[in-house]
Amino acid sequence: MSLSGVCVTAVESRPAGVVLDAGQKPSRRPFGARVKAFVALTKPRIIELLLITTVPVMFLAQRGVPDLGLVVLTCVGGYLSAGGANALNMYIDRDIDALMDRTSQRPLVTGMVSPRECLAFGITLAVVSTLLFGLTVNWLSAWLSLGALLFYVVVYTMILKRRTSQNIVWGGIAGCMPVLIGWSSVTDTVSWAPVILFLVMFFWTPPHYWPLSMKVKDDYARVGVPMLPVIASNKVVARQIVIYSWVMVAVSLLLTPLGYTGWFYTAVALVAGGWWLWEAHALQNRARAEATGGKLKEMRLFHWSITYVSLLFVAVAVDPFLR
Repeated sequence: MSLSGVCVTAVESRPAGVVLDAGQKPSRRPFGARVKAFVALTKPRIIELLLITTVPVMFLAQRGVPDLGLVVLTCVGGYLSAGGANALNMYIDRDIDALMDRTSQRPLVTGMVSPRECLAFGITLAVVSTLLFGLTVNWLSAWLSLGALLFYVVVYTMILKRRTSQNIVWGGIAGCMPVLIGWSSVTDTVSWAPVILFLVMFFWTPPHYWPLSMKVKDDYARVGVPMLPVIASNKVVARQIVIYSWVMVAVSLLLTPLGYTGWFYTAVALVAGGWWLWEAHALQNRARAEATGGKLKEMRLFHWSITYVSLLFVAVAVDPFLR
């Protein structure tokens, strides 16, 4: 399970460790700083968002409160799997991370963690998370989790990211997997409800991440990563954001006519989706006016996108209790 982002992403946190002499071996650096650096390899802020889309689906699948132990095991397994994917992502991207302002304080760049340690850490988390899912939850969830990890590391990071402007569109599939994992952890099956929520997250990911990419497109351009805002004008990107936003909101409303949710979820989806569309069109209008000196304010939609997905999935969890 991984997002990258996810299904996949939120602003990635920077490690809190101090930067010491580059010639000093990582193992000789302060223990507390080293622990923080290894935690930072997992990108905790991104994983928080992934868990927000996992646990509510468990409530929907259970039609009530799922077993607390199962929730804990699913969250721990999900964190370890996503953390392993993120660590392996940092290992592969360490060359460009050193050149980008946004990622210049990551543990591999500062030398707080060595590349070999990062690789071993990521692989260990991948193995442990898969076994934890398989032995304590079920093997369907284990394979879904491992599939998400491999998709993020191999398909997105190694193949798509540096080759196509559609990288975040298809790479975001990994960040959509937590909804399938949340459902399968309870039912040991996959049905239309998690598939619909998977599609919501699929269409959510590009308009969530492209505003951030617009903000830091100079970083991506400097390292040759062809994010859409790097190769297209802000007007083109904003138009794509509007298209994906309308599809996302429309898909989010399919749960109720199919009988999975009721009035509460529908009300939240309509209000939150309506506000999202307002912000998406406002960004498009500002992109059109940018040539005349207007400010783009692209981060408004980025921040709202996190609030939107949080509200939507809280409604997914609450709705079964109101029907």
